[in-house]
Amino acid sequence: MQDFAQYADWFYLIGAVLFILTLRGLSGPKTAIMGNRYGMIGMALAVLTTFFVAPNPVLGLIIAAMVAGAAIGLYRARTVPMTQMPETVAMMHSLVGLSAVCIAVAAVLHEGIHHDGIHRFELFIGCFVGAITFTASVFAYGKLAAKKWAKSVKGAWVKPVQASLALAMLACGTVYFTTESLEAFYAMTVLALLLGFIWIAPIGGGDMPVVVSLLNSFSGWAAAGIGFTLNNSMLIIAGSLVGSSGAILSYVMCRAMNRSLMNVLFGGFGAAAAGPAVEGDQKQKNYKSGSPDDAGFLMANADSVVIVPGYGMAQARAQNAVKELAISLKEKGVKVRYAIHPVAGRMPGHMNVLLAEADVPYEDVKEMDEINSDFASTDVVLVIGANDVVNPAAKDDPSSPIYGMPILEAHRARTVMVIKRSMATGYAGLDNDLFYLDKTMMIFGDGKKVVEDMVKSINGSGH
Repeated sequence: MQDFAQYADWFYLIGAVLFILTLRGLSGPKTAIMGNRYGMIGMALAVLTTFFVAPNPVLGLIIAAMVAGAAIGLYRARTVPMTQMPETVAMMHSLVGLSAVCIAVAAVLHEGIHHDGIHRFELFIGCFVGAITFTASVFAYGKLAAKKWAKSVKGAWVKPVQASLALAMLACGTVYFTTESLEAFYAMTVLALLLGFIWIAPIGGGDMPVVVSLLNSFSGWAAAGIGFTLNNSMLIIAGSLVGSSGAILSYVMCRAMNRSLMNVLFGGFGAAAAGPAVEGDQKQKNYKSGSPDDAGFLMANADSVVIVPGYGMAQARAQNAVKELAISLKEKGVKVRYAIHPVAGRMPGHMNVLLAEADVPYEDVKEMDEINSDFASTDVVLVIGANDVVNPAAKDDPSSPIYGMPILEAHRARTVMVIKRSMATGYAGLDNDLFYLDKTMMIFGDGKKVVEDMVKSINGSGH
């Protein structure tokens, strides 16, 4: 063991390099599989190395916990529907936060150890970041999973309560830092747990992709805090990589929504946007509806088609049917591409993952900045379950809560077809003027069945 320990830093360094390669690989769909493999190898190396360098590890308990966790994780990975992936990710973040809290508490209670100022500061930071991450992620899970207990809260009292909890938490942490008082440490932990809950509760559904990304960042910083507590360089490096990449992703997504991070976290529009007036306006507006056969005819006779996937596609599990639709159209000489908005779905990259799962060619998938200039020359745009990311109000209506948000400019195409179950608003609770344009045809029904009927029509078996 001691002979191996002297090489531990080298193994940790190799693991750190593998984690960096993981992030590099995950930056593109073609290299994502190899990136995942780098991460798996790096994590296995880090865990094995820690076994050899940890002082007096209780191997039985550690291995039992790892086996139980691996079994649960493997089962969840094999059975989770793609529609539940966002809340699964949020729940994973909560476990990282909880582990940070547990380790910080264990370190504080460890008998015979006096923590100097630096270590008390590390415990202070690691514990409250972990606690906020834990309860915020649990609430995000509940909101994404539409649990009754995870309802949004609003009112003039929310911000004062948030500020009071934050100040009280920092005050208790300061007392612990200066006096090493266990009571102050416990109070800080409880206040941080409450703050995580009340911080996320007012944020609307339209902002949840950014929240999930930010909680990913928080979980990384919590892990880095654990690394300082345990004096584990590998954990510090891995946590810092996750924390910084999550923060960058949150910034990129905020730019895609034309909003600041502070506005998302403390002034979200999603919770307050929906209301009776919106529903009333919906009923008074006229829209055109059509059948899958109508849509199939129009697309088969087009030169170019752009498919815009949204959460409705994930909900209907229609990604494979969409791929079959694209194949049928290509066989008739139609140019088919997919347009992806950075915040489409319920988490970063949600639509990319769905299309990759269906083996859609990478070169056909275009990001918003690549495809927007082509909409004006596109014959048909097919929107599948997307709402807010194609809402023209973001460009045309200064009174709209999403005004200024970059969107996929589907309204510029010659013909727009939208597959939805009903005329209900999207996740942000906003009506969409795109649905009422003269050029737009609404097709109501389950996304997968509607697309399958389109494919039958195009292939000639639907007549």
